[in-house]
Amino acid sequence: MDLYGFCAPGFEPLYDTFATNFRECGDSGAAFAVRQHGELIVSLWAGRADRDDETPYTEDTLANVFSSSKGVLALLVIQQAAAGNLDLDRPVADYWPEFAAAGKDKITPRQLLCHRAGLVAFREKVADGLIYDWEGACDKVAATEPWWVPGSHQGYAPFLYGWSLGGLLERVSSTALPELYRQQLAQPLELDGGFGANGHRSSRIADVGPLKQPLPELRENAVGRAIKEDRKGPVAMAFTNPVSLMMGTNSAEWRGALIPAANGHFSARDLAAIYGDLASDKPAALPQELVEEARREQSHGRDAVLQAEVSFGCGFIRSGKSADLRFGGEQGFGHPGAGGSVGFADPERGVGFGYVTTRLGQSLFMDRRSVSLVEHLYRLL
Repeated sequence: MDLYGFCAPGFEPLYDTFATNFRECGDSGAAFAVRQHGELIVSLWAGRADRDDETPYTEDTLANVFSSSKGVLALLVIQQAAAGNLDLDRPVADYWPEFAAAGKDKITPRQLLCHRAGLVAFREKVADGLIYDWEGACDKVAATEPWWVPGSHQGYAPFLYGWSLGGLLERVSSTALPELYRQQLAQPLELDGGFGANGHRSSRIADVGPLKQPLPELRENAVGRAIKEDRKGPVAMAFTNPVSLMMGTNSAEWRGALIPAANGHFSARDLAAIYGDLASDKPAALPQELVEEARREQSHGRDAVLQAEVSFGCGFIRSGKSADLRFGGEQGFGHPGAGGSVGFADPERGVGFGYVTTRLGQSLFMDRRSVSLVEHLYRLL
């Protein structure tokens, strides 16, 4: 296997750590990037980007990062707060009147960002094609009843997070979400990818698929058990209603749709750039006080959907004690994605980290591939 890219002096041992993910952990196409204090200190990539093993993986190849998309969306929301267009503690319905339906009249953007709105899933069965209909999905979210009293429980919203916050963003900014992303993040930070897989700087799209051999789990994944125990409960409905949420992620329909909680396509360099900016002394994307607000704990406890102990800031998961949620130091924050991709910021070390892969693991948060890269990086730091 040929490995490409560079490591700054002192970080050369990361070559072998990255290569080990291919030799021992099943990676077949992946990239890894780190920025520190504004400088790119690591950018590595290797393998193939397609199912036929014919297209080389490159530095600007875009891979579906699934829920790592949520951190990017959250950043756009907080930017609108910084611009004075949005008050995080004012009801969403003040900006989006239809959202007040079914007992949601007091839900705030902050509650949506930190998963305390109760809006975790559609309550009745919806058509498979709904997820490809941006306006239809936003309208459906606006009409959906929460699963519990807003503010009373922490419950992760795997997909509705994107339509609720994305619909809000379009209303407060009077700008279509892809264009808002382009203006506010893609152009200033020179990002290759974005939501969906079309219309970005890079046209190199990776196919994704499961690891051929599952990696040993770093913790029990209780989500699968919860789905089996109650097929009509909030956990099952959050991940499988409609079933198209779990299928077709290499299809033209998925790549062409706007599913901002789950179909962001980014390079590792993109994630490192976004989080490297947030970890810097003078971030371009947000005023420093709002970076502090983004990572400050908003909600903490056993999550009713993830079935695990999680601490949320405003749209970001905060660094925890377990290896699969340890984003550098105690002040770290970021977002992993289903399958193994992750981006995070560590303000204490000025680090922005990005890892993306085409081979999807089954861990709930980070798996052994990204964890090994994080741990080795911090030994070198």
